[in-house]
Amino acid sequence: MKNEKQIELSFIEKLKELKYIYREDIKDKASLEENFRKHFQELNRVRLSDSEFARLKESIITPDVFSAAKILRETNTFKRDDDTPLQYTLVNTNDWCKNEYEVITQLRINTENSHHRYDVIILINGIPVVQVELKSLQITPKRAMEQIVDYKNDPGNGYTNSLLCFMQLFIVSNESNTYYFANNNKEHFSFDADERFLPVYQFADKDNKKITHLHDFSEAVLRKCALGELISKYMVLVASEQKMMIMRPYQIYAVKAIMDCIEQNRGNGYIWHTTGSGKTLTSFKASTLLKDNRNIAKCLFVVDRKDLDRQTREEFNKFQEGCVEENTNTETLVKRLVSEDYRDKVIVTTIQKLGLALDNDSKRVKEKKGELTYKERLAPLKDKRIAIIFDECHRSQFGENHKAIKNFFPKAQLFGFTGTPIFEENATYKQIDGTIGSYTTTKDIFEKELHAYTITHAIDDRNVLRFHIDYLGVSGDEQASKMNETQRKKAVIKQILEKHDAVTNNRRYNAILATASINDAIEYYDLFKEAQKNCILNIACVFSPPAEGNKDVQQIQEDLLQEKEDNKKEPDKKKQALMEIIKEYNEQYGTSHDINNFDGYYQDIQQRIKDQKYSNTDYSHKNKIDITIVVDMLLTGFDSKYLNTLYVDKNLKYHGLIQAFSRTNRVLNDTKPYGNILDFRNQSDEVDKAIALFSGKDNSSRAKEIWLVDPAPKVVEKLDQAVKELEAFMQSQGLECKPEEVNNLKGDAARCEFINKFKEVQRLKTQLEQYTEIEKKDAEKIEKLLPEDTLRAFRGAYIDVAQRLKAKQGKDTENRDSEVEQLDFEFVLFSSVLIDYDYIMALIAKYTQSHSEPQKQKMSKEQLISVLSATSNFLDERKDIIEYINSLQVGVALNEKQIKKGYQKFRERKNNQEINVIAEKHGIEIQSLQSFIQEIIDRMIFDGEKLSDLLAPLELSWRERTQKELDLMDDLIPLLKKLADGREILGLNAYE
Repeated sequence: MKNEKQIELSFIEKLKELKYIYREDIKDKASLEENFRKHFQELNRVRLSDSEFARLKESIITPDVFSAAKILRETNTFKRDDDTPLQYTLVNTNDWCKNEYEVITQLRINTENSHHRYDVIILINGIPVVQVELKSLQITPKRAMEQIVDYKNDPGNGYTNSLLCFMQLFIVSNESNTYYFANNNKEHFSFDADERFLPVYQFADKDNKKITHLHDFSEAVLRKCALGELISKYMVLVASEQKMMIMRPYQIYAVKAIMDCIEQNRGNGYIWHTTGSGKTLTSFKASTLLKDNRNIAKCLFVVDRKDLDRQTREEFNKFQEGCVEENTNTETLVKRLVSEDYRDKVIVTTIQKLGLALDNDSKRVKEKKGELTYKERLAPLKDKRIAIIFDECHRSQFGENHKAIKNFFPKAQLFGFTGTPIFEENATYKQIDGTIGSYTTTKDIFEKELHAYTITHAIDDRNVLRFHIDYLGVSGDEQASKMNETQRKKAVIKQILEKHDAVTNNRRYNAILATASINDAIEYYDLFKEAQKNCILNIACVFSPPAEGNKDVQQIQEDLLQEKEDNKKEPDKKKQALMEIIKEYNEQYGTSHDINNFDGYYQDIQQRIKDQKYSNTDYSHKNKIDITIVVDMLLTGFDSKYLNTLYVDKNLKYHGLIQAFSRTNRVLNDTKPYGNILDFRNQSDEVDKAIALFSGKDNSSRAKEIWLVDPAPKVVEKLDQAVKELEAFMQSQGLECKPEEVNNLKGDAARCEFINKFKEVQRLKTQLEQYTEIEKKDAEKIEKLLPEDTLRAFRGAYIDVAQRLKAKQGKDTENRDSEVEQLDFEFVLFSSVLIDYDYIMALIAKYTQSHSEPQKQKMSKEQLISVLSATSNFLDERKDIIEYINSLQVGVALNEKQIKKGYQKFRERKNNQEINVIAEKHGIEIQSLQSFIQEIIDRMIFDGEKLSDLLAPLELSWRERTQKELDLMDDLIPLLKKLADGREILGLNAYE
């Protein structure tokens, strides 16, 4: 295996092949700035005095990554010594290929405060824009990003106070495996408690084949013009969130394909990008690039419903503030279509409004005969080239408008985005009345496929999750076939109630129940109320009301074919039922919705499903929804990472099946290994047909293997193998495979090996815990492999070792490729939704009572500490809780309230003792330190200036004070994190 230095030398040679200039002379801040000054003066044809250059640096260097990114891409103004303005750019933004591309190695920005050396940095016109970190060991994407985060948080690292603030991209590679990701401000460039983080990409070719070797990656991405194009065209600055996004490879290919089609005037085309792949970003980028295309008079982005219209407009405006205005009616649309204003070049509208604008029989035409019709006003556009981009282009009613659009705009080019195209196989469908209807195929309308990124590709890339499908009968009872419909539904509910906690990882996630009709949804809602009188699960229900001429509801229902048809029969009965459901919803959640403002109710349900992301401590379970009963709603277009289960009691086929299943498979972390589908209609044949159709070119058996998770027996086999590997490792260390022996492992290399081996065991166990159909023999095998007590003890040992090793990460600056540095601990795998603060306090109370009340079930101290130690929920507090348990007087029974009060007093006393020790150690007045800490915890902000004030009475020199600050913070950080109870203290990361 090559070492890091060899990888670096080889990479530099590759970049030299690609015509980069290797600048061996640039090794520090001064030489970096001098080189930038030379390029700046040449580009802007100016000579700067030393004072001007100092002021220029002061005006452009900023700790705000987003501001720096804008400065890099814009024309800026600077006042010279003689007060004349100088308009300048940092790089040639008109033609990025014409900039000068250089590469430097082993740069040190600030040797006084930082030990970091940056392996390889690419400069464009002297500006550092790409940082490449090279590794000799295998590295996980998450750990790669964590290391960059650590570098950025290091004091004196240069990212906030030097030209490194312009960094756009980070690349991490061990030569054979290469990952890249965009730079960002801290709020978009850090890890939360669920270990979610920004996307880390691998590059791929047009056919989605991975390009992972560093040299191949360099050919594809780092060629000078390719890199310039990536940074200038395919990075998106999200104004509303002050965030940078880099487009995924397939998004870039899709945009390029549309642009090529326009440039060559090659007719229409469609983009097949699977649900969850980020179509809005792709279409936004295509629209904005078309805005600057002189060959195009207008670019229309056409969506298919009022809520999608609003949602898409908001999404577009999120990427670029004010780039899309609202057009509330057809009149506004027509005005914007004929407008010559550049701001009106890109328009988001609905297909319904566009259809009305081109309709000779519209009400407006008949009523206002003296005025020009919409069509007449739009006549000047007839011979102009227009690009029309359709979101979800398979909608059934699209065919009705297609001819009108083509006839009116003969030079229009139509582009469609879809996650589920209409092919010949899924073009026909059974209508509500039993007759056969048909959709126009995607190819009929859009002629050719421009780019495909199917669900198979997305699962392979971990952009979306696989599916775990259980095909369930409603009962093991032989009488099942004799059940009436209500009895069958009761049997379904019984299974849901039995399985819900398992499939949702103890309600970490929530679920949707898809029913066949509005009447079914109402009956299910009533039966759930009856089945769980104590409201164990929070059940909501949503379906559209009878339209009764309400335009908003009519628009919503255009995609809800079953609901639209259902509401024609006994509409009053359905309306009454929905009013009762909304009334009970208002009572449950303290809201005031009504059927006349149905959209408000619908939006509230969507938000509560998404609120599952908050822990019950932060946002009580009573405010959330566990299961939402639906008919058609929420089965397309709705996204929530915290929805992981779909209960199916309706017939689904082809694109409808894929859309519904895809509500469950958004990626979060390893506590959500797949999307769960519990199908009560045994539709395995329909699933197989859908997989075959929507796997694109790869519709072989391999697609099914990729889409669907392994059956339980196969995962049990993998668990068996993982346990055997753990046993073999422990034996290789001369130890028995017992939790207590983990403490006897010698050396960090062995401890790292244990972390990796046991983490795989836990990952497989987490997956199996969400399987609902495990045969008795498999369940017995799991228990035999890892009895609950043994597993819990191993989890405790893992957390102990992981915490010790985690503390060492980032400290060994001379050995950044060590096994410890590469470790990704994934503490979230060891967290528990059930074991929260209240649960632990209740267990302690139970432990004290079991001694004084023999009739109560015994809870030993060892068991109690074992439960506490086996979860990562209390990493910063565990020692305190264990000390508190040990301090309790044997034989004194306490209730939960007394335990909580006693623990709070214990913590206050212990924290005060720690503060006293720290104050004494560092020669600081106790009262001053207590006030300093209290202010931090009250505000959750760490103020560096207040730290200087705290140390001012010591009258230290600058150098002594700097060292004193670092020494003091080493002692203060663990205490502050403990006092923060898992919340983030802003500004503290600079000292961690």
